[in-house]
Amino acid sequence: MDKKQPKVIVYSTSWCGFCHSLMHWLDKQGVAYEEVDVEADPAANEEMLRRTKGQFVVPVTAIGEDTVVGFDRPGIKAALKKYTN
Repeated sequence: MDKKQPKVIVYSTSWCGFCHSLMHWLDKQGVAYEEVDVEADPAANEEMLRRTKGQFVVPVTAIGEDTVVGFDRPGIKAALKKYTN
């Protein structure tokens, strides 16, 4: 029996092309996620910085307890697989 998909959060900005590409790719993969604009939400920005140990970089994808920095398809796939298999 497969586990449920973990909560996925994409920390992004409105101007980030890689963020938009990542979310389009997640849509094509059928992965549900919550988009959070770190420029518009100071609390989300603080959470992203905690997850990245102080790096301000976008996109950042939070998958359960895992954090993937950048549009790293293999890293995202591995994190999703860890939680669903």
